[in-house]
Amino acid sequence: MAMISKDPVQACTATTLRQFDSSKKMAMALRKFGKDGISIWRRGFSSSAGLESSSTRDATPVNLFTAINQALHIALDTDPRSYVFGEDVSFGGVFRCTTGLAEQFGRQRVFNTPLCEQGIAGFAIGLAAMGNRAIAEIQFADYIFPAFDQLVNEAAKFRYRSGNEFNCGGLTIRSPYGAVGHGGHYHSQSPEAFFCHVPGLKVVIPRSPYQAKGLLLASIRDPNPVVFFEPKWLYRLAVEEVPDADYMLPLSQAEVVREGKDITLVGWGAQLSILEQACEDAEKEGISCELIDLRTLIPWDKETVEASVSKTGRLLVSHEAPVTGGFGAEISASIIERCFLRLEAPVARVCGLDTPFPLVYEPFYMPTKNKILDAIKSTVNY
Repeated sequence: MAMISKDPVQACTATTLRQFDSSKKMAMALRKFGKDGISIWRRGFSSSAGLESSSTRDATPVNLFTAINQALHIALDTDPRSYVFGEDVSFGGVFRCTTGLAEQFGRQRVFNTPLCEQGIAGFAIGLAAMGNRAIAEIQFADYIFPAFDQLVNEAAKFRYRSGNEFNCGGLTIRSPYGAVGHGGHYHSQSPEAFFCHVPGLKVVIPRSPYQAKGLLLASIRDPNPVVFFEPKWLYRLAVEEVPDADYMLPLSQAEVVREGKDITLVGWGAQLSILEQACEDAEKEGISCELIDLRTLIPWDKETVEASVSKTGRLLVSHEAPVTGGFGAEISASIIERCFLRLEAPVARVCGLDTPFPLVYEPFYMPTKNKILDAIKSTVNY
């Protein structure tokens, strides 16, 4: 029978080292926490997190990375079991999302890790399994793949394989994803579909600062492991009023951003702004578009999309990831199963190309407003 250490740091370190052998630096860093650095708490199973509302009277215009920073600040401030860590996190992160957190909450709770994504994920799973809220950052979604085994074979199956005796529901993986205008092959990818194929994980992608803060807090407090992708193109470009207070937005609930009657458009993340521009141009030509932000990809809100398509009779899905095997294919298949007799045209997909993400040819790769507008016209006139 395995011995369980009374020292939580030793226990968490032992769990981590069993999961990967190459992270001695991580174990050494853990010793700096001291004996009381990590708390133990048994997390009960629940299908959803409670939702909190906030008045928008005390709101401030902020960009997306500031909204993320506010959410992390609130998570650390309201729960002493919360920890934020990743590459360069204690310095503020490459996109400044963690600025000031280490100074306010201490380097025992906000700290750097070695450049080892497998190690970051493995440590985060062990930390969450001990009842803490582990908020791990993977610096770019393009580099999440070394952590794939930990997330798919450990985090996603932890509760199931133990018959709900144990879980790592306090795990949240944050990572910037998608195009940025100059990222090229290794700083522009959209890997959400890989994780949508994994039962046991939730996948969340916000479209704006207000959404980012509320969805991130809901993800952190959800009793299941969540992969939270942040559209890095919008870190500074997207600005809107965000409540200063603590609030959460519901997971697995899509939002109808714009109502229409001729065609339903579905997207998530940074692609929502492109879709909205296409809706405005289509309206000038007499086409009424209904726009839906999925927000949570897994488990996704089939009912909202089905209700919209039943009304419009047409569906277009758009995302930056390559079209083949993208999550748009899953949406298309599900809606065809549910709405086949009500469809007036084939489901359209306007997505990235089936190539590695290019550098100088990025404008040709991207699912642009004009591509979407052409697909809207083609689908409506089918």
